[in-house]
Amino acid sequence: MIYQGKVHRVGEHIDTDAIIPARFLVTSDPQKLGEQCMAGLEPNWVKRVHPGDILVSGRNFGCGSSREHAPIAILGAGIPLVIGHSFARIFYRNAFNTGLPLLEIGDAVEQIKDGDSLKVDMAAGLIEDATQGIKLHFPPIPASMQAILDQGGLVGYVKARLSAQHG
Repeated sequence: MIYQGKVHRVGEHIDTDAIIPARFLVTSDPQKLGEQCMAGLEPNWVKRVHPGDILVSGRNFGCGSSREHAPIAILGAGIPLVIGHSFARIFYRNAFNTGLPLLEIGDAVEQIKDGDSLKVDMAAGLIEDATQGIKLHFPPIPASMQAILDQGGLVGYVKARLSAQHG
């Protein structure tokens, strides 16, 4: 899979309440949640996002409560991928379970700036920053996690497994 988009950079320790504030948790509809993505960080933040844009974060992105609405809101905002220094563990798992791939690249994330234009080749393990003319390498997503992503998340993965067993 190849992703291309403009970078929307956020800081460190962005918690799930910043990603999707509790007052918007009256639905699980991705589009409705996406309309309020990052509203706890900055009202109307999502209005700058175009489908396919890429979210880039500092350390410990997704900390706080374990709401699965947070990765759903990111996907609903049209952001198909998050690149970060590091992720809170429960957010990491919730993201993959909902079909949102995360790339944890450590200190290399500091080279990516807000507004940069990225091309991310998941199979090649390569991030190309066209704005700065740099290339960053990352390890592949573990096969078990990629299998979940390939089915659009954990629900799709389980359905496919059950269908294969009983089909």
